[in-house]
Amino acid sequence: MKRIYKNKKNTPSVKALMIMLCGPVFFYSCSQDFLEPDPLSFYEPTSTFSTESGLQAAMANCDKNLRNNWTHYTANSNSAPIATEYVYSDLSVATKADVGNNILSNIDVQLTPTTENLGHEGGDFRPFYWTEGFNGVKAANTILTFIDQVEGLSEATKNAYKGRAYFHRTYRYYNLVFQFGDVPLITKIPEKPKFTYRSTTKAAILEMITKDMEFAVEWVPEQADMDYVGMVNKGACRMLLIKCYLATGQFQKAKDQADILIGRSGYELMKNTFGSWIQNYSPETWPVQRNVIWDLHRAENKLIAANKEVIMGMPNRGSTAESMIAFNTMRVFGPMWNNANIKTPDGMNAVTNWARSNSNYTATLDYTRAIGRGIGCYALTTFAQKDLWIVNGVEDNDDLRHNSTVGNWGRMDSLKCNNRSSVWYGKNVRLEDGFTLNSASTNNANQIWYNWPHYKLYLHDVAAEANQSSEQFNGATTGGNADWYLYRLAEAYLLRAEAKFYLGDAAGAAADVNEVRNRAQCSQLYTTVGIDDIANERARELYLEEWRNVELTRISRSLALANKSDNFGSFTATDADRLSEIESFWYHRLTKYGYYNNNVPIRNKTYSIGKHNIYWPVPNSAITANKKGELSQNYGYDGYDANTPKWDKWEDAVADEDNIE
Repeated sequence: MKRIYKNKKNTPSVKALMIMLCGPVFFYSCSQDFLEPDPLSFYEPTSTFSTESGLQAAMANCDKNLRNNWTHYTANSNSAPIATEYVYSDLSVATKADVGNNILSNIDVQLTPTTENLGHEGGDFRPFYWTEGFNGVKAANTILTFIDQVEGLSEATKNAYKGRAYFHRTYRYYNLVFQFGDVPLITKIPEKPKFTYRSTTKAAILEMITKDMEFAVEWVPEQADMDYVGMVNKGACRMLLIKCYLATGQFQKAKDQADILIGRSGYELMKNTFGSWIQNYSPETWPVQRNVIWDLHRAENKLIAANKEVIMGMPNRGSTAESMIAFNTMRVFGPMWNNANIKTPDGMNAVTNWARSNSNYTATLDYTRAIGRGIGCYALTTFAQKDLWIVNGVEDNDDLRHNSTVGNWGRMDSLKCNNRSSVWYGKNVRLEDGFTLNSASTNNANQIWYNWPHYKLYLHDVAAEANQSSEQFNGATTGGNADWYLYRLAEAYLLRAEAKFYLGDAAGAAADVNEVRNRAQCSQLYTTVGIDDIANERARELYLEEWRNVELTRISRSLALANKSDNFGSFTATDADRLSEIESFWYHRLTKYGYYNNNVPIRNKTYSIGKHNIYWPVPNSAITANKKGELSQNYGYDGYDANTPKWDKWEDAVADEDNIE
């Protein structure tokens, strides 16, 4: 039986490791104290990494911290880092009305190099992604810097460690270049602080990390040959290599690697129910007919041996904050259905989050426990709620991912009034029947009323369930289970479909998309697909799994390198490195499908975005902290200078790392 991989605490090597990995590098702060050399940042490296146990502790820290990109213990309970990836996409917008000007809505105006933290509740985790990304780079570099000093390891064992460290560094850089553009390339732990960095081009970084992942695929073991679940394995390395090949225009190589991952690596799509049957806390309120999509997305089933689809997951469970970080999926991403602005035709509050101890409580109308008490911080766009699910001109409600009959898809009009004082008690809350969305200031209307993928958001809140007076069921809490997917096989099919599309095989691409659709029991299948169809299927299948903004940006680059078109225009290879200057695929998706549509009001709320916002501004604090060098700012932002020198060969950037003035 495979064991879940957890980082042991309080061992000497881990204590030393944590001090060492938390030490500063130039871009983590702009305070003067931060710029001074800190001896603790290099805490006994020779001692810490003199044995394999030190390497294991370091690698455990890298693996564990992957989950931080979804949920983090320092984040506000009303938000989650992954939300920012969806705010910068076609699927969601930030809608928490009470954060005022801090909400990310008019991004073309709000985003500047000096507005480095508009606030997590408003959807702005950009500073977190920069810091967490480079923290991950640093942790991986720590392993790579010292591994050759560890005695007694065979060459194969050393290469396996190196391959896993390459995965972590590649994973961080892959995301950083598609969020922030040209960034500093750092491949080792400097002997003393360095302040002469310059940026390295995206193309050069992508070339290097692709090479690193080729090494990793060769040396990292398959999951079947590992003792623990949750460690970097060969399948995860192969998945990331496929993405790197797509990002560098090596489409045949991407397809070849996907062929191996899909057909010769021991994984398979889950097509039947499996694992534990995990129901809502109140199935009499919200019944779910057991189905494979529901089972696939229960946290309790994600990392079990019976799940043949998971390639790599992120364990997040246990009784302590170290082992389990609460993930408030229902609170953050679910609609604010109990808001007083939803009124019955007789003018009363329609739905309330009654606690079980309240005399007004009705067990059959217990929405708090059945679907969680959302506050609508990140609403799905109209496209994500409806148009996304139209295939061949038909809204495919048989699709288990959009099926409200089986209980997977949540619809606001499925809720029933649970206010005993109203004559409408027990009636469905339907606007067409006289219920109203009665917000005096309709800024929060989008926060209150939208449909949602219940099967993705629902997690058992064990702390709230134990408290009869609780009115807040938010998601997985300490003592529960919030295991999450990093990669699973369904995405490999969609990546292969993309590679086939670039290679001119639209029918073959459709066949791969249909594999995913057939598993979801869709009635509508494709005979041919374009890139927008593939991006749509990614949205249907990978909500809150993929980094949506990163992948749309990466597809924009791949599409240009392939000289292909989307639904709104064509691209050439020269566009690949000037995406911020053109109407890119990313920009088309956000403005044609999302809410960023040239200030056209959505329920009296406007949203806007610029072409240049495809890349976020490099934080001004990072630029000023690098006081003896120059980092380049992205096109369209204050401080941009086309003449700022950059490394356009990764080898030159690596060679310069030893140049410390």
